[in-house]
Amino acid sequence: MDLDTIAFFGAEAQALGLYELLEALVLEQIPGTQIRVQKTQISFYRRRLYGCASRLRIRKKKDLPPGYLVVTFGLGRAVDDPRIEASVEPYPGRWTHHVLLWRREQVDQELLGWLREAADFAAAK
Repeated sequence: MDLDTIAFFGAEAQALGLYELLEALVLEQIPGTQIRVQKTQISFYRRRLYGCASRLRIRKKKDLPPGYLVVTFGLGRAVDDPRIEASVEPYPGRWTHHVLLWRREQVDQELLGWLREAADFAAAK
């Protein structure tokens, strides 16, 4: 964990803890992943961007759980799952999905499977 990542989360220790778990599993299970800390998101790349973690407000502020984290990924299909908070098709055949996390157990193999699929989808472009 570098200082940029710690600074990204500021006083949000719970969100940082979720992110640390997510980052460790992504690096372990999606070989070749590189991470870039940016102003509004922490991006996951293998040659191309395939996902990110952020503090995006995908609900009204009062409806967001404390210490939340949003994981975003792009796929060639829409995922119909109750965990998906929002999905849009910004380009034909490319769907962007947002998943809201606030508990460690939500960083699971289903989420990592979507991220692996997103990494493969981005690599095929």
